[in-house]
Amino acid sequence: MQIQQISKNDIQQITRARKQRESSDLSTIDERVKTIVDRVKQEGDKAVLNYIKDLDGVELDSIVVSNDEIEEAMNSTTDDLKQILEEARSNIEQYHSRQKEQSWYHNEQPGIWLGQQVTPIERIGVYVPGGKAAYPSTVLMNVIPAKVAGVNDIIVTTPVDKDGTVNPLTIVAAKIAGATQILKVGGAHGIATLAYGTESVKPVFKITGPGNAYVARAKKYVFGEVGIDMIAGPSEVCIVADEQANSSYVAADLIAQAEHDEMASAILVTTSHQVATSVQNEINQQMEERERKHILQHSLFHHGAIYAVPDLDVAFEFVNELAPEHLELMIEHPFEQLGRVKNAGAIFLGEYSPEPLGDYWAGPNHTLPTNGTAKFSSPLGVYDFMKKSSVIYYDQQALRDVEQNIARFADEEGLDGHAASIRKRFE
Repeated sequence: MQIQQISKNDIQQITRARKQRESSDLSTIDERVKTIVDRVKQEGDKAVLNYIKDLDGVELDSIVVSNDEIEEAMNSTTDDLKQILEEARSNIEQYHSRQKEQSWYHNEQPGIWLGQQVTPIERIGVYVPGGKAAYPSTVLMNVIPAKVAGVNDIIVTTPVDKDGTVNPLTIVAAKIAGATQILKVGGAHGIATLAYGTESVKPVFKITGPGNAYVARAKKYVFGEVGIDMIAGPSEVCIVADEQANSSYVAADLIAQAEHDEMASAILVTTSHQVATSVQNEINQQMEERERKHILQHSLFHHGAIYAVPDLDVAFEFVNELAPEHLELMIEHPFEQLGRVKNAGAIFLGEYSPEPLGDYWAGPNHTLPTNGTAKFSSPLGVYDFMKKSSVIYYDQQALRDVEQNIARFADEEGLDGHAASIRKRFE
């Protein structure tokens, strides 16, 4: 990672260039996704099973994880690991319970009741990356907010392994979180299964969860017929550090984010040249100790950066323009500076609040806006699994009082049927 001295005048150019790092021609993927999704929509289980055979190399009789498989997964997972998942579930549940909105109504004028009815989405689907890897944290972070919201049916789908099974830790996390069904379907065909349903699966009303390019493009393709949470890009962290920062901690946190994949972005913005140099050296040393060194080298040297800035004013201006997924404030008195952050998915304060704390344990959701979308969007939450209906009631006198105004409004828009709907009641 190279150290680059920047000023306020460089911010726009740098952040614009960084947001283009993942842009590529997706037309080939989109064509393939359209074919897969449309075929699943038309042929149901038959198409899904064929795609699992062709793409995953597995022949299945059913796409649903059976009760026997669930019991086997529960029995094969150690009690201490299940306890860790239970404690994480509790933390996530407690945090998200504060997000739940309530219906409200008011009667401020005689004969008029207005309000908002808040109801949970009835059925949702959660996509969990899988295969040989397991992501129980993704399961918890998607299923638990839906449970808190009151969603009745939560269907988890994840890629099947070569032996025809699903990673047991994914199954255990799904049961602990409260999923009602688990599927062995990954990729674009997994998204299509959730969106349109098959003989084995009811269609959902909204899909959440991360995945590869095929999953992301499939979510985009089905959006409009079902809801989705977001189109997530490569993972990101931006660390703001002053001269007080511990370089070893900063380097470790940059590496932790960079190990996600080759496209991950790890950025340091610091007011101290000494810290910049020290972090640079620490990264080179610590990287040698990590198992995913080949991923780290590509991520850090192609998409990572160390920016030296003159002061915290420039640092926070950079942060707010970048709008990172994860932001760590490794500075003196971070609480006093918190109000200067306008755009970030999650904010970690101080040297003992590293980003992995949010990934697994603290409680706030780790499904976050990426690639600058924190300027207009939020972390996944209970509110993503609820919907609102407006409630309107006028009695006869209340409507009579505004009859002429509404009818005139409708007449001016050339909608005489609207006007007649009001006038009919008082002829």
